[in-house]
Amino acid sequence: MIGRSNPQKLFLALVLAVLWGVPAAAACRDFEEGAASYAICEFDARKSDIRLFLEDSKGVVLGSFSALESALNAKGEALAFAMNAGMYDQNREPIGLFIQRGQIVHPANTRPGAGNFHMKPNGVFWIDDGKAGVTETGRFLSSRLHPAYATQSGPLLVSGGRINPHIHDSGSSEKIRNGVCVAEGRFVRFVISNQPVTFHAFAHLFRERLQCADALFLDGSISSLYAPELGRRDRFMPMGPIVGVVKKP
Repeated sequence: MIGRSNPQKLFLALVLAVLWGVPAAAACRDFEEGAASYAICEFDARKSDIRLFLEDSKGVVLGSFSALESALNAKGEALAFAMNAGMYDQNREPIGLFIQRGQIVHPANTRPGAGNFHMKPNGVFWIDDGKAGVTETGRFLSSRLHPAYATQSGPLLVSGGRINPHIHDSGSSEKIRNGVCVAEGRFVRFVISNQPVTFHAFAHLFRERLQCADALFLDGSISSLYAPELGRRDRFMPMGPIVGVVKKP
């Protein structure tokens, strides 16, 4: 017997297709918001193999999408999508929490300091067994979450449905920026601006256009995207943590 479609879900899919102006099945697409252009890539954590990467098998920081591609290909796997995934030091090591395959590579960083990472609240993007989330760092650390993958960054662009109070609409600094949010505990939305934008414009996009209750800033200026379906294989500055979606070739 042919199963009946859920009218609410079907309507939502049609709305999203109209919203983005492309077929709903596309994982990555470009769209415009205000005077700026962005790329969004969305994946279902239940159906996509989303992982975080840092070093190769010899302990050397990968640093680029091409190095990650080669490392995966050597294991009979292929890279479908990738993006830089958190801030790092001069050695390209994470400056905040980084968990890979269930192992803590770098502990959480709750110290005060200068720069975007320390702008409170900051947060953790995590993936575990078909689930994903963006969680404020303090709440993450006090929870019972022990995810397979996690990366800490900052600031939270949106927290509890509100734009971070430290992000002002009067800010004039414009940079290429990327971030992530999660809907319904499984739909992971990665976004990168295609041109320099302000912090507030980027946060506003997540709250208003994407309807995200919590969204995490990943970085600016070095923001890079690997999305073959968009013809993107960015090769900018060397990276630290990378998030990727893996598939069988």
